[in-house]
Amino acid sequence: MSSPNTFYLNQSGPTEFVFRLLTTSPKIQALLFCFFLLLYIMILCSNTAIIWATYTHTSLHTPMYFFLSSLSFVEICYTTTLVPLMLSNIIGARKPIPLAGCATQMFFFATLASTDCFLLAVMAYDRYVAICHPLQYTLIMTPQLCTQMVTGSLGLALFLSLPLTLLVFTLPFCGRLLEINHFFCEVPPVLHLACADTRVPRAVLYVISMIVLTAPFLLICISYVFITITILHIPSTEGRQRAFSTCSSHLTVVLLQYGCGSLVYFRPPSTSHADEDWHLALVYTCVTPLLNPIIYTLRNKDVKNALKKALSRKAASEDL
Repeated sequence: MSSPNTFYLNQSGPTEFVFRLLTTSPKIQALLFCFFLLLYIMILCSNTAIIWATYTHTSLHTPMYFFLSSLSFVEICYTTTLVPLMLSNIIGARKPIPLAGCATQMFFFATLASTDCFLLAVMAYDRYVAICHPLQYTLIMTPQLCTQMVTGSLGLALFLSLPLTLLVFTLPFCGRLLEINHFFCEVPPVLHLACADTRVPRAVLYVISMIVLTAPFLLICISYVFITITILHIPSTEGRQRAFSTCSSHLTVVLLQYGCGSLVYFRPPSTSHADEDWHLALVYTCVTPLLNPIIYTLRNKDVKNALKKALSRKAASEDL
């Protein structure tokens, strides 16, 4: 990656931001553009397939797949807030983004990423009820409760993201054209450009990060302690393997999402390196949204069978 360009101070006009150049080589720029475009198309197609399979097959009308399709929808939305703008800045001259545009991107990313984290905790609770209280599962995980959990996750994310975004963008930014040492308007690199004391916004960011990352992760860990204890008491080996297989997919995604997010948001600014944060951000913005449907599809017979039936029906209709 190229070294950050110097941003310009004491220029008239409204403040605008530009994103850091990934590379100055036209050949590498073309390769990166093709790579991220392909990644984005795969994210859209794979997550859309999950949503489509869930809503078109009655066998998947269960809480587990309702939460999975909700997660897929959120990940389509939050990658769409980032990747198209990143692609437009890889090829050709860098395009400035106004203050309001940067604030809008930050708000939507923070809201959707937080919702994603809360939904992973909700999915862990669903697995806990299914494995630890199977006879009461349908009584506990009612359609009304499932809807309330999803809307509650979104509502809490909105409640946390809006004041944080407003707090960041009430700070003064000295200069007209400032370079963000990142590929999107994430809170830490934008705070770095403010020409004022940022201790209060950083403290608020830390508290919100604890709510979004630490609290759900602890709930997930507690759920999996009870799940593991229950699984170990299952008499049949096949039953234990099926239960572990169901949970391992979710746990893989959890470790990637929360692990990378924690490294970015809980590391002291003095020890934070822009290149490391950039690479970690790529994991939870581009990699996990693609891994989610791949992991759940490849390790889930119900989803695979639903997709196979849909494809076979489509092929049969085309032959007629």
